[in-house]
Amino acid sequence: MTSLDRPTTPPEQPGPAGGGSAAAAGDGPDRADQAPGADQKAVTQAALFDAFGGIRGTVETMLPGLLFVMIYTINKNVQMSAIAAGVVAVLLVLVRLLRKDTVKHAFSGVFGVGVGVAFALFTGNAKGFYLPGMIYGVGLGVAFTVSALVGFPLLGVILGPVFKENLSWRTRNPGRKKAYTKASLAWGLVFLAKYAILFPLYWWGDETQLGWVLIALKLPPMVIAVYFTWVFLAKAPPPIDVIAEYEAEEAAEKAAKEKAQAARPEGTPKGEARHRKV
Repeated sequence: MTSLDRPTTPPEQPGPAGGGSAAAAGDGPDRADQAPGADQKAVTQAALFDAFGGIRGTVETMLPGLLFVMIYTINKNVQMSAIAAGVVAVLLVLVRLLRKDTVKHAFSGVFGVGVGVAFALFTGNAKGFYLPGMIYGVGLGVAFTVSALVGFPLLGVILGPVFKENLSWRTRNPGRKKAYTKASLAWGLVFLAKYAILFPLYWWGDETQLGWVLIALKLPPMVIAVYFTWVFLAKAPPPIDVIAEYEAEEAAEKAAKEKAQAARPEGTPKGEARHRKV
């Protein structure tokens, strides 16, 4: 049985009258007063910051697009605006590399900016810089919504490794599956609502107007979605640390082997030792 399939309900511990455990008998002051998962909100907040890049990751995501809009608003030069945005995105990655920081968020940002720059230079239209990101955002909105409706919430796939629970929430932790489903649906609806506003501007608005509205809508929908995720997960049961389970299982197997080897008389073959026990 793998760590993902192991039952989660622990065996009941006898109370003090039955000679139970020290914890049940009152060993360890204040333990009864400590609700399991009392710091669940703090843990969830830290995990969300790690998963979505925190404040620095958000700034790095917004800066190239903001620079593009500002330069284009001033001089209406698509080429200059696109190149400046691309250069800034690359510099942000280089800074992280030089400081030996994690680059997963910076790389995803520079890839998105790079595609936008290519579209803008190819079409000669500032709207081309925004189009790839808008299509990607709609795709994410649909993916989050559909995954929630079919019972395989995408947010659980993304955050499962962050919480060290992997996919154990699917079969072993129904409370967290429900929370991931609600959060994924929230992400999907927020994304779809955002681009329901932006695409009419893309079709009928001018480039500058679209750019500034897109910048204005960059952060608030993300904050709303992350907030709902925090609310749902903070109230959910704590994650099952399948990594710790696997390590404990390996340690138990190793200890059992060492105990078996220590119990066998020195120089006695394994087959003969088994025969004597029988």
